[in-house]
Amino acid sequence: MKTKGAITRRDFIKGTAGVLLSAGLGSMVPFEGMAQSRSKVILIRDSNVLGPQGEINEKVLQSMLDEAVRVLADEKDPISGWRTYFKKTDIVGIKSNVWRYLSTPAELEKAIKQRIMDIGVEEKNISIDDRGVKDNPIFVNSTALINVRPTRVHHWAGVGSCLKNYIMFVPTPSAYHDNGCSDLGKIWTLPMVKGKTRLNILVALTPQFYGRGANFFDRRYVWPYKGLIMGTDPVAVDAVGAELLRLKRIAHFGEDRPLDVAPIHITVAEYKYHLGVSDIKRIDIRRIGWKEDILL
Repeated sequence: MKTKGAITRRDFIKGTAGVLLSAGLGSMVPFEGMAQSRSKVILIRDSNVLGPQGEINEKVLQSMLDEAVRVLADEKDPISGWRTYFKKTDIVGIKSNVWRYLSTPAELEKAIKQRIMDIGVEEKNISIDDRGVKDNPIFVNSTALINVRPTRVHHWAGVGSCLKNYIMFVPTPSAYHDNGCSDLGKIWTLPMVKGKTRLNILVALTPQFYGRGANFFDRRYVWPYKGLIMGTDPVAVDAVGAELLRLKRIAHFGEDRPLDVAPIHITVAEYKYHLGVSDIKRIDIRRIGWKEDILL
């Protein structure tokens, strides 16, 4: 049964003015001629990245990260790929996520930082932070950002996304919780963030595909997908991540079990804030590596 006021998956993927009108967003969104044509997202998986107890193989994870950057940049080697997006004079903030149940892995933070230093950025000009970014001098003065967080369902936004990960750049995050966090894209227009994000990475090593209620976590709804989803377009990366979680719910339950809200903020980020592509049909997914139970 559809919950009163909820937006269905069909609504979400249609991405039309009528849908957002029905969601009470209406005149907020100028739709005509505003959508980007296409976007590219890398989906890379490796069956060996996690051990029997869920431990991360750092060498495999570094290799996955490098190959994803190389293919995304269309370069012949990983370092050339990293140099496509960063220069040695950059001041780089790595926006992580510290949610206690499913945080950005320290191994991935380490791998990202190492490659940034390998292309010549001084360690003093790199910082990894989440809840302190607004007052962190490296983030305040940053010339480049990397956005990295686990993919999971989320009570207020439907899914925990790259778009959602920047909510710590505002003084009152709860101010963005209304209407399914539909206005998260606005954060990306603020001076501290605008135009700085070079890479968006959704960690899909062990995604959480279902949950109801604030801070919900249940290991029954986490699975070893062993992947990373990466792109320069945060909207497209998030759309792929949301679709992965939806398809996993169908595989697990035999139906797309409703979340607390639908992730409409992804569609709004395209059509109101013009941050990228939200329609899966307009996203070129480059699949690399392990294909078993890939879903997408």
